[in-house]
Order: sequence, then structure tokens, then C-alpha cells
Amino acid sequence: MASNAKTNVIIIGAAGRDFHNFNVVYRNDPSRRVVAFTAAQIPDIAGRTYPPALAGSAYPDGIPIHKEDELSDLIKRHSADECVMAYSDLAYEDVMHKAAVVNAAGADFHLLGARRTMIASSKPVIAVGAVRTGCGKSQTSRRIVQILKQMGKRVAAIRHPMPYGDLSKQICQRFATLEDMNKHECTIEEREEYEPHVAAGGVVFAGVDYEIILREAEKESDVILWDGGNNDMPFYKPDLFVVVADPHRPGHELRYYPGETNVRMADVVLINKVQTADPKNVDTVERNVRALNPGARIIRASSPVTVDDPKAVAGKRVLVVEDGPTLTHGEMTYGAGHVAAKANGAGTIVDPRPYAVGTIKATFAKYPHVKEILPAMGYGKKQMGELEKTINAADCDLVLIGTPIDLGRLLKINKPHQRVRYELDDASTAALKKEITAVLAR
Repeated sequence: MASNAKTNVIIIGAAGRDFHNFNVVYRNDPSRRVVAFTAAQIPDIAGRTYPPALAGSAYPDGIPIHKEDELSDLIKRHSADECVMAYSDLAYEDVMHKAAVVNAAGADFHLLGARRTMIASSKPVIAVGAVRTGCGKSQTSRRIVQILKQMGKRVAAIRHPMPYGDLSKQICQRFATLEDMNKHECTIEEREEYEPHVAAGGVVFAGVDYEIILREAEKESDVILWDGGNNDMPFYKPDLFVVVADPHRPGHELRYYPGETNVRMADVVLINKVQTADPKNVDTVERNVRALNPGARIIRASSPVTVDDPKAVAGKRVLVVEDGPTLTHGEMTYGAGHVAAKANGAGTIVDPRPYAVGTIKATFAKYPHVKEILPAMGYGKKQMGELEKTINAADCDLVLIGTPIDLGRLLKINKPHQRVRYELDDASTAALKKEITAVLAR
């Protein structure tokens, strides 16, 4: 390659971290040209174009987004020199399989670090991350916002990206009402993260360009709350970094990208769900965290699971619906809904697989570890319709909804249903408040 030639780059992603890395590292780098994004993990996100409005003047036609399955061919077609791994919640073995594909096709394999990709804020930043998807970031973020508001602080929650629609319309989004979510045509996955903040009287920002998003959020806040997705690293440089670990998956803090990175960077590691975990597994997680980051404050936390009407569960045939990503790439075989069904004496937990249709059926085929529970997949109107059909076809007495939102508002469910709720307990809240107070005092 001639010395004045540009380095051709492919960014391997899943409609989130990949776009952020491009925006902050590559968009204005004259020595590199991003020739393609690849997309995985989320249904139907390939085949789009990263639009010129986001890609910048060096990319008047935008940048194509391909399926990750095409990676090897794309490297050869574009004479790619580098491939940048830019999505999260992957086992180390899976990361290295991707590296092998890239290297075999002739390109270098890169992982960008936190220093190059985190944006500094003019306001204090408290970031919430995790070891894996489904550890309990949502209730941790909600509790931190509550603590800050009780301290008299104006808080803007900025959520990790989920841009599954028209990217040019999602550059910077602000959600202060449920109607805002309808206006932006939010998927179930988006609503699960935005709605709890809004329902508690908060404001949520999200989108694609996180420099623009941060500057808008700073205008109306005293503190920024970074509400992370999957087990990704923060997009903003935190003054306090709280990382949530899950003792139901002991050892995962040592084996998943970039969860271990988060633990090593953490100021606080909150080991969640200790009330339902084997004490030996809690000890294992704490021991591993101390080995990775001896200076981190460790908080053992509980997230008690409740239902609106426990008597309605006892003895019934129950269909359990859980948060989708927690079950799929999060690899959990159960969630809060399953815990609630067992704790409240459900007679039978109904197998949803015989009733699954369309992409819901395909999800069970792709993730065979998911058996007794129905993942609330809803990445678009079509899939939401198939989720509704699956629930309505199930032969059961009751539907327990373990997602963070009321699916009964979005879907027409033809049988009795009730929500499962989970919040951090008072002891872990007090411990978090102490850490937050200390940071803000500085």
C-alpha cells in the first residue's frame, strides 16, 4: 500500500457501539476510510445505509451496512486493511473466532479502548454498566436517578443506543412522555429502557450521535446518568462507574467481552440478585472481582421480585414472558418472571415453543437454551405482532410479564396477565447513595 493511501476499515457491530466508534474516531480521520459496517445480534438491521447526515462530508453516499456473515467477502472486495470489533456481550472464544475470520481474510483485527471512545462532559457523569446483559442495570439506573433527584439534582439519563429504525431521524432523541415513544416509533426493546425513567418523571436521551446527545442533555441537567446497554463500556468518561454483576452466572466476569474491562475500570461493583443466588456463587463473583480490581467498592444487592396479585398465580398454568436480550445473547434460561412464578406457587410453567410463530419460532431455534420462557422479542411491528400471536395462542391461565414495561399496553393479550416488578433493596440503595454523595462532593 502506498504511503499516501488511506487505510480501509470495516467496523463489525450491532447498531450501537459501531456507530459511536465511527463518529468519535473515524468520521474525521483523513487517513482512514470506513468502507462498510457489518451487523449482527439484532434482527433485520443489515441492508441499511449509515446515512450521509451522520457519516459526514467524506461519505456523500453514506456507508453500507451488511450482514456479518459477509465479513470475509467484504474484506476481499474492499481490500480492507483493518476490522474493528465494536459490539458487546460476547464470549472471549467468540471474539477470537471473529479475529480468525478477519486475519485469515488478510486484515488486522482491532479493539478500541475506553480512552479513545469516551467523551468528556462538563457535568458530573455517573455511569452504569455490567458484566453481562440482564444483570440488573435498569433497576440500578432507576435507583441512582431517584437518589439524585432526592438530593435536588436535575438528572438527564442517556441510554446506550438502540437505533433500529431510520437512522437519519434518530440522531438525537429526547423522551419525556410516553407519547414521545409513539412519535419515535419505539420498539419493545427501546420502550423497556426508556419507559421506566419517563414513568418516574425523568427525561431520557438516546439516538446515534452521542456528542450531540450529550451537549443537549447538559443544557437541562446537573448530573448525567449513563444507562449502559448489554455489557458495553460507557460512551462518556464517568466520575463514578457502577458495574453490575450476576451471581446466577458466576465466572462470566472473567470470560465475556467487554464485561471484564468494565470490572477492571469500576469504582463500584454491585453484585445483584443475592437473595435468589447460591451463596457460594456470590462468594465466587466477589472473589473474582477482588482479583481483577482490588480497589473497587463491592456492594451485595438484592432485587426483590413482586407481583400485583400473588393469589392469582398459585396453582395456575402460567406463561412467563421475559426480557428478550437477557435470554438470547444474555444466555439466561430464566428471569424475574420465572422467579416470580416459582415463588408464588404456579402449578405449571407453560412451554411457549409449540405456540411460537414467525421470528419468535426462529428465535427459539437460534437459542435452544431458551425453553420454559418466552422472550419478549419486539424489534419492529411485524415481530411485535408475532409475539402477540404467540402469547394469545398459548394454552394457559395467566401470563406473567417479567419485562420492565407493561406489554399489555402494547399488545392485545386475550387472557389474564400481570406484571412482575423488581427494584433494588434499601440496603444497597443506602450504599449507593454514600458513593454518589462522595463523588458529588468532589
